[in-house]
Amino acid sequence: MPRRVKGLKRRYPTREPKRRFVLVCEGAKTEPAYFAAIRSVYSGALAAVETVPGVGVPMTVAERAVKEARRAKLDSFEKGDRVWAVFDRDEHHHFDEAVALCREHGIGVASSDPCFELWLILHEREHDRPCSRVEAQKELAHRRPEYDKRGAKTVDCDDLANRVEEAEERAEAQLQRRTGEGTPFGNPSTTVGRLTREIREAAERSKP
Repeated sequence: MPRRVKGLKRRYPTREPKRRFVLVCEGAKTEPAYFAAIRSVYSGALAAVETVPGVGVPMTVAERAVKEARRAKLDSFEKGDRVWAVFDRDEHHHFDEAVALCREHGIGVASSDPCFELWLILHEREHDRPCSRVEAQKELAHRRPEYDKRGAKTVDCDDLANRVEEAEERAEAQLQRRTGEGTPFGNPSTTVGRLTREIREAAERSKP
């Protein structure tokens, strides 16, 4: 008669609980529109991707993100849910202090130097020369004619959201080049791809 092994149980595949992301954004239009498209693509496997738009300069965004993180704990955030701050380097004062404040409180930082438009350009092509905000906006308008740098109209975010992995690869390679040059997160660079990757991976792990 075969000997029974105690404690041996059949293991069934498991999935992680759906996660929630709260994104506090500097911009009031382009960033919220973009992340709404990301939310739409991955909505089936995420609890929520919520944006708090138009908060202001990096330090204001960081301070609001800290408040959101504290509120999240009071609202019984599930383990693994995340708060991210989304802001630009540009010519803002206290940028480094804003990054430090976020890191102190466990808040993710999706920053772009010079601006969020750089991240959108990377969905279309490599872009590895230093540029100003105006130059980045001009380049985006060239690549995406529907974009209006005056804010009247943004890009087709639904189209971009379906090609986010290409942008992530380009952004990460760009960050590695800046590090090799001794200017981590310098111009041009963006960490937004690390946020979108975290959202994608959370969605994948939550699938049935």
